[in-house]
Amino acid sequence: MRNGRRAWLLLIAVAFVASLVDAGAGGSGIVNLAGWPQLRAFLRAAAAPVLSADFLRITLDATLTTLSYAVLGTALATAIGVVGGVLTSQTWWATRTRPQGAGPSRAGRGRARRRQVGAVLGWLGARGALGLPRGVHEAVWALVFVNILGLDPLVAVLGIGIPYGAVTAKVYSELLDEAPQEAMGALRGAGVSRLKAMAYTVGPLAFPDMLSYAFYRFECSIRGAAILGTIGAGGLGFQLALSFQSLQYREMWTIIYALVAVCGLADWWSTSLRRRSSLPYTPLTEATGAPHQVPVLRRDRRLLASAAAALVLVTVALVHLRIDLYSLWSDRAQRLAGDLAASSFPPELTGEALARLARVGLETLEMSVVATVVATLGATGAAFVAAATFTGPDQVRPARAAVGQVGRRVLALAARAVLLVCRAIPPPVGALLLVFVLFPGPLPGALALGVYNFGILGRLMAEVVENLDPRPVRALRSQGAGAAQSFAYGALPRTLPRFAAYGLYRWEVTIRETVVVGLVGAGGLGSLLALQLAAFDYQAVTATLVALVTLTFAVDIAGSLLRRTLR
Repeated sequence: MRNGRRAWLLLIAVAFVASLVDAGAGGSGIVNLAGWPQLRAFLRAAAAPVLSADFLRITLDATLTTLSYAVLGTALATAIGVVGGVLTSQTWWATRTRPQGAGPSRAGRGRARRRQVGAVLGWLGARGALGLPRGVHEAVWALVFVNILGLDPLVAVLGIGIPYGAVTAKVYSELLDEAPQEAMGALRGAGVSRLKAMAYTVGPLAFPDMLSYAFYRFECSIRGAAILGTIGAGGLGFQLALSFQSLQYREMWTIIYALVAVCGLADWWSTSLRRRSSLPYTPLTEATGAPHQVPVLRRDRRLLASAAAALVLVTVALVHLRIDLYSLWSDRAQRLAGDLAASSFPPELTGEALARLARVGLETLEMSVVATVVATLGATGAAFVAAATFTGPDQVRPARAAVGQVGRRVLALAARAVLLVCRAIPPPVGALLLVFVLFPGPLPGALALGVYNFGILGRLMAEVVENLDPRPVRALRSQGAGAAQSFAYGALPRTLPRFAAYGLYRWEVTIRETVVVGLVGAGGLGSLLALQLAAFDYQAVTATLVALVTLTFAVDIAGSLLRRTLR
């Protein structure tokens, strides 16, 4: 196992260096010295954002639009996630337990085998149906729906809801499958239907985690709505792109601060919900007489208040965006959808097209490797700074300990602010900013994704550090070990496996996010896709999307193998 880990680490290091070299890092002609004054002007503008009443009204309206997209996109994703999570869970497709006393006849065994085969095929079919939506980025979905619905607010809602719903379904299915199955089996053995059995057993147990994940997905939807705004969907991202085009850096910082405030509030909300304690159990004896236990949904005020607030937000979002669901099945939308499908098939898979896709696909993979490694390494160091509760106070000098605790908390707040800003700036805008100092190509896009994912991973890893048991570190300090030794032996080994798992998960996400920086000319399949969309070459677009989904699945498999090796 140790040799396997070393082999994987060596492979990652080689892939990272090779990707950097291929992207042009270290070579001549990569740094644009003439762009440094523009970058410095942008950074100086952070201290003087525009605060005029007119622009603040514009920012407020854009904020409401972005929040409305995020709220409705999350609501759609949650609905898809609940249905898809049930249908893609192994718990749903588990064959019914044979009642006690039933004889294992030949006919009965045959029916049981047929049920098992049908369950496996049904499970694979359900998982496969959600694989395509999960493999395509929300920006691509939005571009597809623009061709059908035009400039309709439903474009952003569907663009967020469909891929996020597929991701949510995967998470929900895992939550349902990880719940204790004894009570479910007892009810099924007593003749209770699958739906009722799940509703009374594994459903209530998984509900708190499902609800808290929905609010985490809401936080992701805010960032997704901002990204869609940069390609024309409206909201804060759209206003940010407009200000950038006219080089109004002070306006940009006003919008960035609005994004930071909204993302920070959603971050705090979702984090507080994820820290709720687990549900209690009560014996299940009335229905089956079996001594199994089922969870009872606790009346958690914060969870219930959050659910009520979500319903209010959905209502406000519907009113603000003036959603008209009729446009989904209008004659015009059906005709445009048919024309788009007819012009998209068959995909262009000639020898020349496949060679181009292979070449650009490799560039996309290299961008994802560079972005993930940069983000993971940076977040690993930032996590220990951002976690204010990482170490306990010095027991020898209480006065110095108190000052040290205050200093650590101030430093932690500053680190969390940096992480929040990094994940609030949409990657397309980050890529355009980096083009000030780096010549166009895959490297600015990769680094923009690295900075963006650094903000996300740093926040997730800081939670891991804060949840560590501090006693091993304190024990080492009490035995005379220095701060560096206590860190190296008491904290780092316990966090690295989780850090690596988070990094691999973000790699799977980053391979899809390369599309959004590619749409602004930062290389990879996204740049090719932008050219094909501009030329209305939809057969080539379909081939590019197939290549992107294939590459995403390959990265998913590689990430799963890596996670298994690291366990």
